[in-house]
Amino acid sequence: MTDSLCIVHGESGPMIRSVLDRICDKWTLLIVSTLQRGRMRFTELQRNIPGVSQRMLSLTLRHLERDGLVVRTAYAEVPPRVEYALTDTGATLIEPALALASWAVTNGPTIEASRSSFDSRSS
Repeated sequence: MTDSLCIVHGESGPMIRSVLDRICDKWTLLIVSTLQRGRMRFTELQRNIPGVSQRMLSLTLRHLERDGLVVRTAYAEVPPRVEYALTDTGATLIEPALALASWAVTNGPTIEASRSSFDSRSS
């Protein structure tokens, strides 16, 4: 086995799956890429991520904070102000996420053609 296959299939497998489950959900990469612009308040994040509900944004931010990818800062003001920002670890996710997005854009037409071909044979 190559070194990369050993990593995926070896003892690191459960950890890799756990991390990928977090970052490959529906909203995480959109939140991380939005926070790449800098600190944002909850409503500002929600406004910049079309389709995300208040509940899903809150839940995903909580998970990202737990994983150390996002930091939540609450200010003792009236009215209360809360801001979110990427941690140093969270910022390291940007480059691989952009690489994956680029791969998807480059290979998307081929994948769609393959799906159409498969579906027409299967029906």
